Amino acid sequence: MELLVVVGVIVLFVIVLIVKGMVIVRQAEVMVIERLGKFNRVLSSGINIIWPFIEKPRKFLIKKYVAKGRAITMYTDRIDLRETVYDFPPQNVITKDNVMIEINGLLYFQITDPIKAVYEINNLPDAIEKLTQTTLRSIIGEMELDETLSSREEINAKLRTILDEATDKWGVKVNRVEIQDIIPPQDIRTAMEKQMKAERDRRAKILEAEGTKRKLILEAEGEMEAKIKRAEGEANAKLKIAEAESKSIEFIAKVLQKHQTDPGQYLIAIKFIEAFKEIINSPQQQKIFFIPYDLSGLLSSIGTIKELFDKR
Repeated sequence: MELLVVVGVIVLFVIVLIVKGMVIVRQAEVMVIERLGKFNRVLSSGINIIWPFIEKPRKFLIKKYVAKGRAITMYTDRIDLRETVYDFPPQNVITKDNVMIEINGLLYFQITDPIKAVYEINNLPDAIEKLTQTTLRSIIGEMELDETLSSREEINAKLRTILDEATDKWGVKVNRVEIQDIIPPQDIRTAMEKQMKAERDRRAKILEAEGTKRKLILEAEGEMEAKIKRAEGEANAKLKIAEAESKSIEFIAKVLQKHQTDPGQYLIAIKFIEAFKEIINSPQQQKIFFIPYDLSGLLSSIGTIKELFDKR
């Protein structure tokens, strides 16, 4: 009977050893094992065997936050190697031109060396938060408000570089930093809104003036082209008329030369008759006529021309 009890105790002890000694680690996680309080090894993902009561996993702080006025700390024996996002609380920062602004951001980091993360720093999340706050104050303190509002990418790059270098000895890699909000004081925001409104009004007036200018230029160009076209049309018309008159004069000159009549006398007579007709038809009450002294010669030329055309 006593033998059975001893065997039963031994079997139970073996079962407890197996249950306690078998550890399953999930993918992208590791466990830091200490033997009698001293670091021994790191367990990777999969099934692992440890010696119960002699070897124990080292606890790791993963989160510390305040709830209902008291701090809550969470520990785990498994270290997550995946990228972690940390939303650090809004920070009040003073710029180079002494303006108090509020900045809120995100920090993406990843544990690359679990041994350093456990043994090189006591409280990793709190250390990263405090380091981010002090670094952010240092960077913003070297920039003026306008530069701060327009240089988010530059702030992110500087912050990531400094944090990555500082956290390397903790076995942590800072992948990126994103500034979410930069909130100036209310009076500064009001002044900025007025400035933006004035800038938009100025741009609208400039665009309107440019549109009016372009319209006037196009109208002037159109009017100029129209005048050029009209002038070309009038010139072509006069040219056609001149060509027709030239042909007419050549024809009349040929006819008159056959009858030994001066073509010049004919043309002068035609012009005189046209001018005399305009004088008679003018609306003036009093009319003064200047008769050339060789009027009889002109009239005789007209009579001769009439006889010539009658004969033809």
